[in-house]
Amino acid sequence: MTSRSDESSQPFSPTVLPSLQQVETLRGPAGRLEALLNGGAPDPPFAALVCHPYPPAGGTMHTKVVYRVMKALVAFGIPVLRFNFRGVGLSQGTFDDGEGEQQDVRSAVDWLDRTLARPVLFAGFSFGSYVGLRATCGDSRVVGQVALGLPVRAAGRNYTYDFIGQCQGPLLFLSGAQDEFCPAAALAAVANQAAVPQRTVLVDGADHFFQGTSLSPESKLEQMQAALQLWVKEEFLS
Repeated sequence: MTSRSDESSQPFSPTVLPSLQQVETLRGPAGRLEALLNGGAPDPPFAALVCHPYPPAGGTMHTKVVYRVMKALVAFGIPVLRFNFRGVGLSQGTFDDGEGEQQDVRSAVDWLDRTLARPVLFAGFSFGSYVGLRATCGDSRVVGQVALGLPVRAAGRNYTYDFIGQCQGPLLFLSGAQDEFCPAAALAAVANQAAVPQRTVLVDGADHFFQGTSLSPESKLEQMQAALQLWVKEEFLS
């Protein structure tokens, strides 16, 4: 899987203009984690954490899907923390094949809890969804979770989800209908293991990166954002 960046694209109709801060105090077991906090409303009901895809394939916190998810959440006035996993960008440490990265996620949740003291919404893309779900399922501070492009098999790597039943808040599984790393039947099998309310949304004509396919070549990132926002509204803001 390769990553695709969209950090320079135009904002997606936010209702609150976000401020952007470099976070200097986020540290995990492997050392400092490079991070950005997009600020929200003065008294937000939630804080959010968004995790990026597979580091060896170029995944970073600036990957296009991660950036667009951040914009979708900031539009509600929710502050969003993004960070680079160990060994990515300026983050210290080395890639740990998903094990140490779970500790990085827990460190980020701890930082949000200490700093903003708000219930946390988690969203992860691809590898970030797998690692993030493993780290946050069962954490009472995390009240909702979004798995975008949840991988089942990618480049010879297999991902299993026998822990999904431990998740405590509503779950959204959001993927392209033509996601090459998680066929619809495999995603349904994962979602059916959840013990909490869950919703599965497949974006027509979208691949793993919410880009188009040969039959529908235009980007599907806006459809992804709209589906995410609808779920947040209905589950947490209604």
